[in-house]
Amino acid sequence: MLGARRLPSPTEALPGRTQRMVVSGTSMGCFWGAERLFWEMPGVFSTQVGYAGGFTPNPTYEEVRTGLTGHAEVVRVIFDPRQISYEELLKVFWENHDPTQGMKQQEDVGTQYRSVIYTQGPSQHTAALRSREGYQRELREQQRGDITTTIEPAGDFFYAEDHHQQYLHKGSGGSCGLRGVTCPTAP
Repeated sequence: MLGARRLPSPTEALPGRTQRMVVSGTSMGCFWGAERLFWEMPGVFSTQVGYAGGFTPNPTYEEVRTGLTGHAEVVRVIFDPRQISYEELLKVFWENHDPTQGMKQQEDVGTQYRSVIYTQGPSQHTAALRSREGYQRELREQQRGDITTTIEPAGDFFYAEDHHQQYLHKGSGGSCGLRGVTCPTAP
């Protein structure tokens, strides 16, 4: 097994499958606890949890947690930019997890727990980079460490299993990680 802090190469990745995950109805999910904050925000009309950024097609949760798929656990947020800005979503992202932990979040260790932003197009990419720079300044002022979050163009998104969808809505608890550092928003 690979180390929990090293992504596999494409040749080391698990083979996956051609069949996509079947998910029922409208989906909301919970990876890293902050997802609930997104679905409750005005202007966000759908969220889904899944896997992205790796090599294995249509991975299962069990495969992702081996570290041999290259995927991160992610939340996809569908929003109306006339009601909420991308920058407001980025602010929630930064303030509700610890982006300085590398390949982990709290006690969860592994490549699937890395902090990532997958962008749709150049304007989102630029906004994400700008927000990371602003948040890094805030963290340095409070001596909280350096951000390890990567920002990349979005690739394939694979739905997580149905029992992961609407996880917090089903009555489960959750945690939000880093608190007390406000993220500056772009003017």
